[in-house]
Amino acid sequence: MPNGKSSDPESPHLRDGKPAICVFCGSSHGNDPAFAQTARELGRAIGEQGFALVFGGGGLGLMGEVARAARDAGAPVTGILPEFLRHIEPPLRSGGELVVTPDLQLRKTEMMARADAFVILPGGLGTLDEYFEVVTTAQLDVHFKPIIVVDLNGFFAPLATLLEHVVAHGFAQPAIMAHHVFVPSVSEAMAVLNARLKPRPV
Repeated sequence: MPNGKSSDPESPHLRDGKPAICVFCGSSHGNDPAFAQTARELGRAIGEQGFALVFGGGGLGLMGEVARAARDAGAPVTGILPEFLRHIEPPLRSGGELVVTPDLQLRKTEMMARADAFVILPGGLGTLDEYFEVVTTAQLDVHFKPIIVVDLNGFFAPLATLLEHVVAHGFAQPAIMAHHVFVPSVSEAMAVLNARLKPRPV
């Protein structure tokens, strides 16, 4: 896994010279139409604002919504999918690169290695697992990549409360909150990405 600041425009995981945004989100749509709408908004913004997309590879749920919108908006798209999930989460049908891994752990390793930043949308246990992986490794200085949680309609409010609870009971330092940012909308997430991943002047 690369160690170094994600804002380096010469990073080997850029695609076509574009910083790669890894999106973690659900393989289902959830029960609120706003989830899918936000996923499409994020994918479209990634493409329109000159980023590439790394995602979980499946064409279902919010994953598929993000990927199709990003692809249609011109973003290079890379999906990372474990072999055993191919029949459960069929990959995106057209466009982009598909990387097949033997297991979930290597899927996360590949996604993290290929990303310059992470954006988390609503999802289930898999999404939370991916979120905790990137936050934990940031805490340990394994990477210095932006981590942005899109707290759509308060979806992630219980997560923020849990983190505060862990800190309050002495199992983590308050500094863990500095490793990621909670924002309420895609527009604010993109503002953070543009500020953090702006290329160096030549």
